[in-house]
Amino acid sequence: MKIGLVLAAPPGYSETFFMSKIKGLQAQGMEVVLFSQTKSSTFTLCATKVAYPFVKSNLLKQLFWGGVVCFRLLWHFKRVVKFISLEQRAKRSLPAIIKNLYASAHILTVTLDWLHFGFATMALGKEHVAKSIGAKMAVSLRGFDIAIYPIKHEGCYKHLWLQVDKLHTISNDLYDLAVRNGLSKTIPYQKITPAIDVRLFKAGEKYFSESGTDLTLLTVARLHWKKGLLETLKALTLLKAQGVAFTYTIVGAGPLKEELVYTIHLLGLNDHVVLAGVKSPESVKDMLEKHEVYIQYSISEGFCNALLEAQAMGLLCVASDAEGLPENVKHETSGWIVPKSAPEALATQLLKVSTLPLEEKQRISRQAVNRVRKLFDIEQQKQAFEEFYLNYPN
Repeated sequence: MKIGLVLAAPPGYSETFFMSKIKGLQAQGMEVVLFSQTKSSTFTLCATKVAYPFVKSNLLKQLFWGGVVCFRLLWHFKRVVKFISLEQRAKRSLPAIIKNLYASAHILTVTLDWLHFGFATMALGKEHVAKSIGAKMAVSLRGFDIAIYPIKHEGCYKHLWLQVDKLHTISNDLYDLAVRNGLSKTIPYQKITPAIDVRLFKAGEKYFSESGTDLTLLTVARLHWKKGLLETLKALTLLKAQGVAFTYTIVGAGPLKEELVYTIHLLGLNDHVVLAGVKSPESVKDMLEKHEVYIQYSISEGFCNALLEAQAMGLLCVASDAEGLPENVKHETSGWIVPKSAPEALATQLLKVSTLPLEEKQRISRQAVNRVRKLFDIEQQKQAFEEFYLNYPN
């Protein structure tokens, strides 16, 4: 079986979801081809086919690449004709058809059994590629592409839902969002959650300080508005006002950094909050060992691997109720779920966590570790993806 995976770029070292998927499929004897917009010299797991470049200002380069694409597509004339016919049935304009044909050319020349778009947004304009090459089409639902993108682009997936053969979702909530955005319930789907290497993220009995002493708080996230970091800071000002001693470390980089720096200063949290920047996976694991409480107070979140890693390392985890997080953390069993965008509720929960008896902290910690090892082991994920492609009628 030959599977094509469509991503914006080859997965990096830290993107374990895609890396483990490719390795797992290859271990089962399947061939994987990656289709992306860019190529990476460090990615060598499977063959990579890069999209042809869109040149905006250089006429000679436009003519050159246009000629290259036309020549290569000539050898797949029937596929091109089918693609154009399907695009016309979807009532797309001639300029849109030409643009979509060019953007899909690197895929149209390859024979596959499955074409799997790693994000729903990656399938926009390429909805008819799979049928044109005689392959089945799969699409993954994650966070941004179904929870946020359709809000700004209403009806964006109306063509996609008509063409997809099987859907992959990382949480039940994202699937429900897709249904509310027009997905038919008759389309087969399978939930395969993110997973982690529980042999790597493994710690001994977690040490916790006595009730009421200094809290050591940690978040590992991209510095982006949807991660709820500003709301987290507001909650911490309430903790500070109640005399709770704490230090809060944020690991990551992103566009929100300048606003975070200003907000930390404005709220008088300079002595309590550390922006640690990007850290290596080894350093993150070391920080997880040294902290007691992990916060993932996202406004929108598909699932969150970092939260799984924190639970696997035995931290006391407090998360919002955004999308997949209530499936990631089981409330009052492996951590606590708090309504999103409600800093007062987050502050209240953190205060409760800080005053828990030592025995209760250890009980929640052990339950979190055991639950992740049982439900979110990366080896189980590999097997689930094999079943995803095989358990479909020919």
